[in-house]
Amino acid sequence: MQLTLYDKIWNEHLVHQQKDGTALLFVDRHLIHEVTSPQAFEGLRNSNRKVRQPNLTLAVVDHNIPTTDRSKGIKDEDSKIQVETLDKNCNEFGIQLFGMNDKRQGIVHIVGPEQGFTQPGTVIVCGDSHTATHGAFGSLAFGIGTSEVEHVLATQTLVQKKAKNFRINVNGKLAIGVTSKDVVLQIIGKIGTAGGTGSVIEYAGSLISDLSVEQRMTICNMTIEGGARAGLIEPDQKIFNYLKDRPMSPKNESWDRALEYWNTLKTDKDAKFDKEINLTAEDIAPMVTWGTSPQDVVTIDGKIPNPENESNIDRKNSIDRSLKYMGLKADVAVQDIKIDKVFIGSCTNGRIEDLREAAKILKDKKKAAHVHGMVVPGSGLVKEQAEQEGLDKIFIKSGFEWREPGCSMCLAMNADKLKPEERCASTSNRNFEGRQGRGGRTHLVSPGMAAAAAISGNLDDVRKYNN
Repeated sequence: MQLTLYDKIWNEHLVHQQKDGTALLFVDRHLIHEVTSPQAFEGLRNSNRKVRQPNLTLAVVDHNIPTTDRSKGIKDEDSKIQVETLDKNCNEFGIQLFGMNDKRQGIVHIVGPEQGFTQPGTVIVCGDSHTATHGAFGSLAFGIGTSEVEHVLATQTLVQKKAKNFRINVNGKLAIGVTSKDVVLQIIGKIGTAGGTGSVIEYAGSLISDLSVEQRMTICNMTIEGGARAGLIEPDQKIFNYLKDRPMSPKNESWDRALEYWNTLKTDKDAKFDKEINLTAEDIAPMVTWGTSPQDVVTIDGKIPNPENESNIDRKNSIDRSLKYMGLKADVAVQDIKIDKVFIGSCTNGRIEDLREAAKILKDKKKAAHVHGMVVPGSGLVKEQAEQEGLDKIFIKSGFEWREPGCSMCLAMNADKLKPEERCASTSNRNFEGRQGRGGRTHLVSPGMAAAAAISGNLDDVRKYNN
């Protein structure tokens, strides 16, 4: 029987399967942070259980921490309690923690790969929907709920039902100024936020193979916005080179054995997929979201849609509501939309390559005077590397704030928030109502597009600055 990559990893980790399809999977790696873990640890305490394999769990603080001067501590009392609680829980249960002042601290989905904790062929879980990011390494990575976090801590297993196989092929070469963020935004625009429901998506094709490791992470990261359970990309030499000599990667003979296994992690030639679509890279342009769902996307040279053109009444009402919330009018050119803030960061676009992409556009240019700009590295190690390359100086000179690592303005769980009706060009992953702050208006873009918007003060086409 010919198997997909998803099938192979699933079969390797299947502990037991019931007649109704409910299965128990072994979990190789468990990432935790301060938001979804407190109740899980309390559950363990109440049932007098231990963490079954603490060495397979890694904890990071990221959602609630400040990205400005940390010597002053955390002002918000609820955030402070969550961070302190994670510290206490990790001490009590023997779990390694990268705390707020640890250089290795950062967003959990950036820290896992850069430490070598994320590896091909593994099942990885985290109480966070964007765990799909780790699929870029050929790992089966799920976001899980709080009760499931407790179950994994106690048993090192996860209850699941097998998903369907969905392959998205992207072939060709991207034009200058077009990035993996544009690829995934176009995919979500094409399939919709429910297009991947009940499926694990494998990304394949010549473009996917050509992408760097970090670009692949951006695509897998936003798989969840297309409704899928997880995203997967076949691991190759780029992945192996990235992981070699990372602190938690296999060493010496273990590395050789790991490589031998990792090289088998490929979809068989004649494996059957339940669904398959094809995209041509040359057809993809820089994308921007206009509404309150990641599927509300247009090209940067496009216009805001007109609900009157919709025959489907539900879609018409949805566009009406989004336009009202976003403070936009139908048929307005996207490049005529003025912005207030620019946020460069998040688990989608807070890695070193993302910062380089933005810095390349901003070099020797100033942001518009009315725009407030923030750059938030995805981890302390990303921050350190960016400073070694002088990227921080480019950002500061252009008028941006250079911050400490964390989730920051991706979501309104810390001090970095939009005010009501403030409009932001953001490199994050969600543009829901209130996602970046109550009443805040979010336009999802790539790092280069965010930089272009900062310079002009409007949503703008990065291709103008790529000459």
